[in-house]
Amino acid sequence: MTPLDLAPVPVGLLLREWRAARRLSQLDLALDANISARHLSCIETGKSQPSRTLLMRLADVLDMPLRERNALLRAGGYAPSYPESGLDTPALGRINQAIAFILEQQEPYPAFLMNRHWDVLAANKAAQRVSDFLLDGRPGKHTNMLRTVFDPDDLRCRMTNWDDVGSTLIGHLHALVAGSPTDAKARALLDEILAYPDVPSRWRLRDLDTPPAPLLTTEFSHRGVALSFFSTITTFGTPRDITIDELHIESCFPMDEATAQFCRDASRVNE
Repeated sequence: MTPLDLAPVPVGLLLREWRAARRLSQLDLALDANISARHLSCIETGKSQPSRTLLMRLADVLDMPLRERNALLRAGGYAPSYPESGLDTPALGRINQAIAFILEQQEPYPAFLMNRHWDVLAANKAAQRVSDFLLDGRPGKHTNMLRTVFDPDDLRCRMTNWDDVGSTLIGHLHALVAGSPTDAKARALLDEILAYPDVPSRWRLRDLDTPPAPLLTTEFSHRGVALSFFSTITTFGTPRDITIDELHIESCFPMDEATAQFCRDASRVNE
């Protein structure tokens, strides 16, 4: 449950927050939504009540995630449009089959299913094998990828390029916070991650000047073994359910033959 579920938020305030997050002027948003700037101004100040159709159009222009579209509709006095189904419900049975297939096909290399806050919802056996090796068989402390990367007592202690990985991930988290102004969980997660030891103070501010690297590698070293992976992200197109909209699969691929051979050998040992 979010704060938006607990207390009503004026629809005009939500629109102003989202417009600011997207760096649009009233005129820009009005033109893109095919309404007058005066009409939009009246909506934002509460002098005019927008129709459901207009709110949906504004949400399209603002490229709002499905969860936030529901919040906007509720603020406007309308019923939400998008369901939120549990992953274990029959409604998402086919999606679960697709997820299981993608995770299995990634063997013998790691793959993870995560939501938009980087909570790990599922992983393949390869991911567990690599984690077991790096942590000497002890379970990881967290089920959230960001906490795993930033906690010195978790996989961070095995990363040899933690500065690069951490900088990139904190940039993605800053972008989520800036792009979803009503996401209190993302803001709380950012504060928590920044509180971990030895996080550079410059990471507390969003870096808008440095473009992201075209390819991020994650490098580990343990017991004389060096492992290096790059990742691809899979999302589900044109989702109509909030749960699906917020899912992504991260598939890890070896950067070198030594890493690939390690993963193949580990897979055979565990057969």
